[in-house]
Parts: sequence; structure tokens; C-alpha cells
Amino acid sequence: MSIIQQHSQASLSDAWRTINIDALDPDSSQNFDTSTLHPPLPEVGEAEVRQLNAQIRQLLRGGDSEGALRGCLESPVYNGSDSAKDAHLQTVVEVLQSIKASEMTPMLQRIYGSEGGSELLDVLTKYLYKGMSGGSSKEGHKTPTRNLTPQATGFSQIGSRNVTVNENTGAAMSVLLSWHEKVVDVAGLGSIERCMTDWRKV
Repeated sequence: MSIIQQHSQASLSDAWRTINIDALDPDSSQNFDTSTLHPPLPEVGEAEVRQLNAQIRQLLRGGDSEGALRGCLESPVYNGSDSAKDAHLQTVVEVLQSIKASEMTPMLQRIYGSEGGSELLDVLTKYLYKGMSGGSSKEGHKTPTRNLTPQATGFSQIGSRNVTVNENTGAAMSVLLSWHEKVVDVAGLGSIERCMTDWRKV
């Protein structure tokens, strides 16, 4: 066997793949605990969320819509079960729907101008995006493909559609989009960037 053939067979060997290069690099993530990069978040239980939502609804019934909105945004559910997160999202949407369009911008300006107001609007942006994406696992905004029936036109149509659900979803989407526009007007595009890059998810 020639030297060239021996060299070719050696280079085709996969033995070099067994060396863990990252373990030799002092700056590698394998040499330190990456969980320390994110501080632990307190876990919020469903009972706490129900109690908080009851207090927020009480503020709403008392006519303090700004206090209700602040209450939602000051206590976001970052670390909790899906049902707890969904319950808080529904409360946030309920509060947003109860506020008149003429009150939106002045209210956001007051919140933004207060201490920690920028962070509160960032939290609001997170809830707006979650609401617009159909974030609630209970409502399930995905198209039920098993109910599709072929039509003579060549298109498919969803069978047994519930018009009231679609109208409610459309109305909620319209409200969320309106709030999103107002938040960007008040807080600027930085609110969107911070929302997208924040590791804490509602």
C-alpha cells in the first residue's frame, strides 16, 4: 500500500469526531452553568392568579381602569402553568377591551411617564403579541382541519362554523391591534425589540 493510500484512509477515519473541542475551550458554555445567566423567577400558582384577577376585576368594576391595567402589568405570570398564564392573559384582554379608544393614549402616556413605566409597556407588548397569536391554549384558534369539506369550487370550507366565536375573536384582535399601535406611538419601536429579545415569556 502506498503512502498516499494510507494517508487517504487515515483522513477518512471518523476518530477525530470523538474529541470534544468545547471541553478544552475555557470560554465554552460546558465549563459553567448556563442557568446562572437567568435569575430564577418565582413560580405563580393558579390560586394566586385567580386572586389577582379578582382584585383586578374589582378595580375595573369600580371604574379604575388604569389601576386595573397597572395591576395586570405589574404582576405578569412568567413562571407558572399554562392554565395560569392563560387565565391572566384573558384578564389582560378583558381590561384592554373595557377601556375606551379615547382614553388609550393618555393612559399609556401616564403609565410610561411614571417610574418603571417603560417596563410596564414592554410587558403589555408581550401580552398583545401573545393575544394576537392566539396564545390561549383553551380557545384554540387553530383551524380544525378534520372539519374541512371539499367544495365544488375546488376550495375547502370549514364545516359547522360558530359565527359568534369568530366575531368575538375578530373584535378582540381589533382591540389588540389598536393597543399595539398606541403602545408603539408612546414607547417607540424599542418596546417591540425588548419584547422579542427578553427571555421571560408570559
